[in-house]
Amino acid sequence: MELTNQIIFVAGLLFLASILASVVSSRIGAPLLLVFLVIGMLVGEQGPGGVVFDDYQTAHLIGTLALAVILFDGGLRTKVESFRVGLRPAVTLASLGVVITVAATGLITAWVFDLPLVVGLLIGAIVGSTDAAAVFYLLHAHGLELKQRIGATLEIESGSNDPMAIFLTIVLVELALGLHDNPGLDLLVEFLLQIGLGGVAGLAGGVLLGWLLNRIRLTPGLYPLLAIAGALLLFGLTSILNGSGFLAVYLAGIVLGNRRLQSAQNIRRFHDGMAWLAQIVMFLMLGLLVTPSDLAVVAPVALVVAAVLILLARPLAVVICLLPFRFPWREQLFISWVGLRGAVPILLGLFPLLAGLENAALYFNIAFFVVLLSLVVQGWTVAPLARWLQLEVPPRSRILHRTELDLPGQADYELVVYTVEEDSPAIYRPIHRLNLPKGCQVAMLIRNGRPVPQPEQEVLTADDALYLLTPPDKVTELDRLLVAEHGPARLEEHVFFGDFVINGETPLVALASAYAFQLPEDADPQQTIGSYLYNVFRKRAVVGDRVNLNNVQFVVREIQGDRIVQVGLKIRRPERKKQ
Repeated sequence: MELTNQIIFVAGLLFLASILASVVSSRIGAPLLLVFLVIGMLVGEQGPGGVVFDDYQTAHLIGTLALAVILFDGGLRTKVESFRVGLRPAVTLASLGVVITVAATGLITAWVFDLPLVVGLLIGAIVGSTDAAAVFYLLHAHGLELKQRIGATLEIESGSNDPMAIFLTIVLVELALGLHDNPGLDLLVEFLLQIGLGGVAGLAGGVLLGWLLNRIRLTPGLYPLLAIAGALLLFGLTSILNGSGFLAVYLAGIVLGNRRLQSAQNIRRFHDGMAWLAQIVMFLMLGLLVTPSDLAVVAPVALVVAAVLILLARPLAVVICLLPFRFPWREQLFISWVGLRGAVPILLGLFPLLAGLENAALYFNIAFFVVLLSLVVQGWTVAPLARWLQLEVPPRSRILHRTELDLPGQADYELVVYTVEEDSPAIYRPIHRLNLPKGCQVAMLIRNGRPVPQPEQEVLTADDALYLLTPPDKVTELDRLLVAEHGPARLEEHVFFGDFVINGETPLVALASAYAFQLPEDADPQQTIGSYLYNVFRKRAVVGDRVNLNNVQFVVREIQGDRIVQVGLKIRRPERKKQ
């Protein structure tokens, strides 16, 4: 019993230390996942903690379970609107891109160190996929608001490339063990079964789980548990049938995240916490698993593998895969650099150990070293690189408190809360003269901690808390009305989009006449500015995209569905060039 109490105490201490470490991490800019990993190493056998943990089977079980939870949460966050600009490039990177990365890394590693080709390719496969946990965290943790095309591509890719990396790793382990005499057709069938069954099971399972969540009546706290139980059941069943359980849970999360559900807010909040718990457990455990002194032995090999992977293989895969989609060079450079490695390569490094492959510990340590280097070098520089490449856009919303209403039969509304600041554009204005967007309504005004009767008759003062019912698509308009712009000057709306706001339905010829620029040769004079920009970017325009026409720059400001409804306009030096 004493041992049980000690284990509980140590586990609680580790969780508390990991959570508090997030405060230090955000201040020094360190990737939080790296902090979790380092804490695990410090507690391990060669750290002050001295805990010996070398149970690879248990590590694989915990890591697989944690990754399934993270991918399911990632699916819940992924909106189908992002598929317009991110799906095809992301799927290409998640399939062909992984193959190119593995091949380039494996061939060069085998050549440099005179290794058998299958061994070099196995090392490439282990480190070949980007990590969902690392990418999801880094894209949301630095307060970055990236162009939708970039964020969507990276998130969908990282959530869907694990099946390819896992498949390649398993195949190469089997080839190294001599289990395939004629691998061609067998491997093709196995791959199609993995992807096909994983895809079908994920979509069907997501629909069925959504139906079940909306059909039965439970205590509110049980809906999130039902969702995660269904996801884990789907993962296990798909894997037993030789499909990709990781792909299945990710797709099921996407299906659930894009439909109306009972207790949807509870489900999202619960799974956000579960994803954090899974990341903490997984990275702490992987830190415990490694022996730091062994990393020094593999450092020369691992440094070469990491350099080839980061500086050659990943950029090569990105350039080839994104060629048909005509991504600007700045975006390609950023996507190349944000190919972060995390828990997945370390988990894949366990496969040779579990299979009893010769020199398996070497492959595991190489994978661990590459992950450490990736988190330090790439993870630490993501935010500065995005700002240097000018890939940020103004934040879509500056609301601190935003709650999706979850009432039977309600319309699609949210309850949002604004605390009135001294520099708010609405301060000292009567509430009934705020000219709220259509569909928005004042729900309550809190002043000095108490609700004010008849809030419409009040004048807003500093520190007032204004509660509003609003459709989700009106939040940006409320921001402009109630919140002063804070942050870098380059992201202030009038600087980023220009001082003029143009309706997307304005004819191009009218703008050319008004602002004295020459119409493009390939443009229809009666074409609207919105449709022109939409076509220039091959129907994948996103907020922040720019086109220069002589002395005028047009900036995509707002998109609804497949229409550009607002365009910013800047007067600039004569130039004609698409950026």
